[in-house]
Amino acid sequence: MSPTEEVWWKKWDNAAKAMDFMNKGVELRFGDQKRQWFSRAKGRTLLVAVGTGLDLQYFPQELQLVGIDISWKMLEKAKEKKESSDSKTQLVRADAELLGFADHAFDTVVASCTFCSVPNPVKGLQEVRRVLKPGGKLIMFEHVRSNIFWMGPMMDWMTKVTRRFGPDLNRRTRANILQAGFQLTREINLYLDMVKFFEAVNQKKCPN
Repeated sequence: MSPTEEVWWKKWDNAAKAMDFMNKGVELRFGDQKRQWFSRAKGRTLLVAVGTGLDLQYFPQELQLVGIDISWKMLEKAKEKKESSDSKTQLVRADAELLGFADHAFDTVVASCTFCSVPNPVKGLQEVRRVLKPGGKLIMFEHVRSNIFWMGPMMDWMTKVTRRFGPDLNRRTRANILQAGFQLTREINLYLDMVKFFEAVNQKKCPN
């Protein structure tokens, strides 16, 4: 493990302590919409960055769901939520940039405020595309950099602080999805142009 990787993993282990409290407002505001959006997942589904398991409640219990996270502390809290419900989710420690799954292993991939945190988001999305079947769907709930003339630069400045203990606030996720080779099929603004749902399709077979 490189020093950079160790710092990154420890950052998310430390963030696990307050994750549920910090996201309470997000779940109250967007929970019903996430439930509706994530119900579009079909077949074997990968949840990238399960975190403390807050999003497990939004998936149908019969769904064949695999949740991954880089942080052991996050996974421990997700396990507690899983065991207090009827969820049959499989929890695995894995890096979004180096998923330990075979090519085309999943029918759907879901990400919930994930690619604001992956160090190299395009690399992570390319890895997602590798494990997604041709024609499979990528479903994302993400916060992104605003295009509002004063808001975007402010988010750039704030990210210099927030990335030390949490996510980047200024990711250009739409461009990253396209750069990774996906076909973007839906983009819905939930709050201004900063909180969005994305849906994309793995249109072609990834090269070996």
